[in-house]
Amino acid sequence: MASGALLFQSLILGLLLGGLYALLAAGLTLYFGIMRVVMLAHAAFIVLSAYLAWWFAVTTGLDPMLSLVVTVPLFFCIGYVLHRFLLARLRPATMTMMSVLLTFGIALAIEGLLGLVWTGTQRRINLPYGPTSVAFLGAQIPVVQIVSFGLAAISLATLYLIMKRTQFGRSLRATIQHGQAAQLVGIDTSRVAGMGFGLGLATAAIGGAALSLQATIYPSLHWHWIGPLMAIIVVGGLGSIPGAAIAALALGTIRVLLEIPMGPTWAQTVFYVALFLTLMLRPQGFFGGRLAQRF
Repeated sequence: MASGALLFQSLILGLLLGGLYALLAAGLTLYFGIMRVVMLAHAAFIVLSAYLAWWFAVTTGLDPMLSLVVTVPLFFCIGYVLHRFLLARLRPATMTMMSVLLTFGIALAIEGLLGLVWTGTQRRINLPYGPTSVAFLGAQIPVVQIVSFGLAAISLATLYLIMKRTQFGRSLRATIQHGQAAQLVGIDTSRVAGMGFGLGLATAAIGGAALSLQATIYPSLHWHWIGPLMAIIVVGGLGSIPGAAIAALALGTIRVLLEIPMGPTWAQTVFYVALFLTLMLRPQGFFGGRLAQRF
């Protein structure tokens, strides 16, 4: 029987992990909402960003978070170009299926590039605050997880403000809700969709930097992440960023709590069990109705 202190610490760690999951899944939700694109390369871009953060820290000796000054605008531009010159050229009738094949190829290309440049050796950033933790009501919380969660919270809050308070955000939401109607009121949906893809890939850059603080990285790591992230956006409701955030926090917490009796390998299956139950009981997602319409 697990002690109360262990359960409390696992609950805190689960919420912190769920925040990171929410950040990593936000981009996937944007892609699907904009063009019904299944972006299998999203996790590969996350790992690419993690490698760039590691390389920046090793080369300069500075905190890897400073790499975001370069990687966020770089990934935004890559997302815009990827949409305008590749995904936008796919036929609407076969968009979802062909996007799976195309982005699968991109993921393999990124994995091969990482292996070519940095080999398959596992890498980890040695941070001054890496081994330290903070005591909270008897629980020991690693500082790197607090930093990752804080970065995720700030990024998601910024994304929310962009979507709700800016002209671009309103245009993007209109494009997501009904592209043809958005065109009728004068919105350049092609340009807005491209910028939306750039925004999604910018979240991958931030998520990769956050991931590099606490994870050992290697070129094929993205296959470990893409399954849980896809499960999160399905459970939360495809196209719903708030739904994905709620699902990420819930599933991240459940996963960490299940590690106590089951171990980390079996606990990971919670994402796939949740995916199967969602598809059987509520295919539109448990938070994809009212929340999706609001966002």
